[in-house]
Amino acid sequence: QVQLAEAGGGLVQAGGSLRLSCAASGRPFSTLAMGWFRQAPGKEREFVAAISWSGGRTDHTDSVKGRFTISRDNAKNTVYLQMNSLKPEDTAVYYCAAAPYYRGSSYDAREYEYWGQGTQVTVSS
Repeated sequence: QVQLAEAGGGLVQAGGSLRLSCAASGRPFSTLAMGWFRQAPGKEREFVAAISWSGGRTDHTDSVKGRFTISRDNAKNTVYLQMNSLKPEDTAVYYCAAAPYYRGSSYDAREYEYWGQGTQVTVSS
């Protein structure tokens, strides 16, 4: 069993920055691929970014490319999402997720076996 705990959400003005973190426990962190998803009110959960177990590969959805960066520190069992140039449309609950392996696409929420409780990010205009 893997436990995930997100932190770093909050209220920020448009154009500002936040860094989300997600601490993992219960399984060797370096054996897990990690992802960030978000869900806005009235919308489906959507993929934001993913990173391979080693950190050697990252993927970001088009709407955040150039603004958000996923990274990980295996020594600290933590994955990060640095969010710059935030926009009101980035407002959502952000979820950290872990996958022991991918059978398909890292963009697919069904690939992730473990989920955090979520952290709210609100961007004001």
